[in-house]
Amino acid sequence: MSGSSSVSAPPETRLRELRVGTSPVEIVARVVSFERREVTRRSDGGRRPLASGFLSDGTASVRFTWWDPPREGLERGAVVRAVGAEVREFRDRPELVFTWKTHVEPASPVELPRVSESELPLKPLKELAARDDGFRLRVRVVRVQAKPVTVGAERRVVHEGLFADRSGTMAFSSWSDFGLTAGEALQVSGGYLREFRGRAQLVLDERSTVTRIEEPDLPEAAAISHSGPRAIARVEDEGGGDAVAVEGIVVGLLPPSGLVYRCPTCRRSVKSGICRVHGQVEGQADLRARLVLDDGTGALTVNAGRAETERLWGVSLAEAKSRLREQPDPSLLEEQLLESVLGRRLRVRGQGTKDDFGVTIQPESIEPVEVDLDAAATELSARFGEGG
Repeated sequence: MSGSSSVSAPPETRLRELRVGTSPVEIVARVVSFERREVTRRSDGGRRPLASGFLSDGTASVRFTWWDPPREGLERGAVVRAVGAEVREFRDRPELVFTWKTHVEPASPVELPRVSESELPLKPLKELAARDDGFRLRVRVVRVQAKPVTVGAERRVVHEGLFADRSGTMAFSSWSDFGLTAGEALQVSGGYLREFRGRAQLVLDERSTVTRIEEPDLPEAAAISHSGPRAIARVEDEGGGDAVAVEGIVVGLLPPSGLVYRCPTCRRSVKSGICRVHGQVEGQADLRARLVLDDGTGALTVNAGRAETERLWGVSLAEAKSRLREQPDPSLLEEQLLESVLGRRLRVRGQGTKDDFGVTIQPESIEPVEVDLDAAATELSARFGEGG
């Protein structure tokens, strides 16, 4: 892949054993992230390519920097062997540096270091952060479902869901089928964390170990799945969450909503036939509704997909496309969608993330809530009466 073949092979080192000043080292690790950019040379103002990211081997996650990387780079999830890497210090932690002396080549997942569960500390979910690894968990499966995905040219199945312990909850994705069932208690090791939509997510693969256990102190799955709604202001203060439940009134609709077109490869929105990742594509029609939900304490956005949009709107994708042929103005469809949802009370459950624009929920369920107007009026009268 790169580097010089004349480099003598130093002893293989686990990532958690890296120490500044022990260069050179040989490591085998999985690519957690990879980003390429260019930096300006101080000497002549020219541009020099640089790649950076994180590697994991099950014992630790370590940042790496690669000067003048090959054009093909590294794919996330790939396992590599690096011989002759330097260990330097970055923000008081060891960092691997790949130079022209470093030989980097593909490796097999079976070459990753074997880590005994007894070596790994038992940690609660709330103590984990993005890019952590080298830990054990005792958790309850709150939910799990299989999802087909495309990785490069390969079609695979990933199992996504939610784990919980007494400290909190965390979303997970598993590239191996461990036969997980909602409600069972597990001891999990050999996983690592990545950041997804601004939140830490546990990733399991063929290196991970999953053992069924008896753990009565873990929270029950039903108690988490059917927990009552929280105030939106509280959800915003907490920065979202992996199992958010809120209830409020639809007060608006954000564009693009209604009939949209998506890239057939990555499913991102396509504008004027252009995907920002894959360029010119033939967009595939889809429905979505970016609902603004308000409960009196605050507001957030709910990204409803096709199934939820069809159910709330009462209009199928085929019917929406038919309407567009009759009146070729997408904004009219968006107006019709807004008219059908505006003022409706909804209860939403899903993962909430926060950014500069506020909280957004990727819903797992959206349920209309019927409002008893007489009961609501009586309750308001009682409140005003108490205040008087």
